[in-house]
Order: sequence, then C-alpha cells, then structure tokens
Amino acid sequence: MKGIILAGGKGERLYPATIAVNKHLHTIFNKPMIYYPLSILMLLKIKDIALICNPEDENLYKKLLGNGEKFGIKLTYVIQKSPKGLADAYILNRKFLKNQRSLMILGDNFFYGAVLMKEIKKAINSNSNMIFCYEVKNPSNFGVIQTKKNKILKIIEKPKNNISDLAITGLYLLDNNSSKYALKIKPSKRGEIEITSLLKIYLEKKKLKFTKLGRGVSWLDLGTFKNMQEASNLVKIIEDRQGRMIGCLEEIAFNNNWITKKSLKKIINKTKNETYRTYLQRIIS
Repeated sequence: MKGIILAGGKGERLYPATIAVNKHLHTIFNKPMIYYPLSILMLLKIKDIALICNPEDENLYKKLLGNGEKFGIKLTYVIQKSPKGLADAYILNRKFLKNQRSLMILGDNFFYGAVLMKEIKKAINSNSNMIFCYEVKNPSNFGVIQTKKNKILKIIEKPKNNISDLAITGLYLLDNNSSKYALKIKPSKRGEIEITSLLKIYLEKKKLKFTKLGRGVSWLDLGTFKNMQEASNLVKIIEDRQGRMIGCLEEIAFNNNWITKKSLKKIINKTKNETYRTYLQRIIS
C-alpha cells in the first residue's frame, strides 16, 4: 500500500493569501495544513508516500518535511507543472506506484474521527476499490453518488438537481490499475483529467464500492477561508479539552515505533515552541 497526497494547485479561492504561499502550507490552528492529511496516512501505517506539489513549492515542502526520515517515513516529491485534474495524480505517479494499490488523500481535506480509521482499515483489508462519502446539505458544490441497495448507480459532478446528498470526499482507495485507467481518460472541457471519469471506469467494471462516513467523522474541504477557520476552531476545541494534539506527526511516528526516543529527544531540543515542546516531552514520559 502506497500513499499519495495531492498538494499542488494555485489556491485561487484563497486569494490573496495564496499569492506567495501555497494553501497547504497555511496553518490550521497550530500546524501546517499539510500535516493533517499526512497524519491520516501515517496513522494507517503507510510509510511510502508521494507528495504532489508545484515546482515553486518543492523546496518549501522539503524545508518543512525533508525526505520524511525524521517521521520514520519515505517521502517522494512529484512535480505537477500545472493543475490538470485530480486523476492526473495517478499518471504522474505511475512509476512511484509500480502497479501497487494506493490511498490518495487531497492535501486540503480535513478528516477527524476514530471511526474514520476503522472504516479505512476495513476497506483496505477487503481489497476493494473504495470512495468515502459524506452527507452534505449543498451537494451541488461536490461530486456526488446516486445509490440503491448499497450500490453505486451514478457519479455526478456538481449536479444541478438534488439527486443525492452523498458527496465524494478527497479520499480514494484504488487498486494497481489506477495509472493505466487514468491514461485512457480524455481531458474534460476545462482541460482536466477528472477524478469522476476515473471512478466511472471502475464503476463500469463493477469494481467500485463506497463507504458512508457517519456522524462520528468530521470532514471539511479547506478551499475556503470559512472552512479553514472552522477546522482551526475544531482542532483548538478538541486539543484544549482533551489535552491531545491532532495531526502531531512526531507523536504518530513515535507511537508507530518508526522513530526512537533518542530521535524524538533531538526534535524536542530543536523545538522553540514551548507548547509543542512540552507536548512532545509528555509523550516520552
């Protein structure tokens, strides 16, 4: 199982905040946005991860995350010269994937909830191609699925009529054919290799299932200032009340036995943020 984080794009909906800094490097409460999707893959114990980014942002990501070694993972940086659609990620990563299964998560999607991990692990263990859906009140803003008896009938991108309230989240579990199928897709009218086109190929072959994420899971698309603020508030409330951080990569790496106590102490000694430093010290003790 390999992981993919799609963190390219221009973030035009967040103008002017994204003129100089990619949106995935902006903070959600006390951590960069990119930490949260990366933490999901790490919690699932996926260590081999490709991060897709713009050419001008590669060095910034490397400054932040390095090659992943300090978190006990292997990060491969894949350059996307221009936004060509979500399914383009599978074309760009065909050498990285090497005909292996993958879990792709969008860098601007925020997920939280213990039930989420159980659902994804269940899907991984079932060897199914899976999309994860979430009930929304504004389905016209998303790609949605129409279902019957727990089977997908149709996939519609931003439907004008309310035919379903099950939005497709930015989490895709696909088999080793993802790159091969993506290469067959013709660009849409907006010139993109659409993820819905790729999912329809799997659907036509009757090899696509869905999981509905229930009330125990929070999901936000962080493409707007409002959603970024809501995610920040959610993280703050949970961390303040529980005393546990969300998306702390060092903690996950340590709990997975991917880094040693000695390595974590080195990180602590370099950490100037007193709150973050104290939290990491608590993990060791």
